[in-house]
Amino acid sequence: MMTKIEFETGGSVWKLLVKPGDRVSQGDTLLILEVMKMEVAYPAPVAGEVTSVYVAEGDAVEEDQLALEITS
Repeated sequence: MMTKIEFETGGSVWKLLVKPGDRVSQGDTLLILEVMKMEVAYPAPVAGEVTSVYVAEGDAVEEDQLALEITS
């Protein structure tokens, strides 16, 4: 099953911690978004393999923008 990870708010991708092909466990931090000088971690909602990453470090992103996909 494919799980899509979307941003809950706009900001800047401060740190991207995964790439396609990486295996993740539920709760692993996938990326860190900087929002108004605060760091917001995005944990994996499911265990599986990262199949696609649509952002890079330094990207400005918007609410509801697709960040990555995990296949479980």
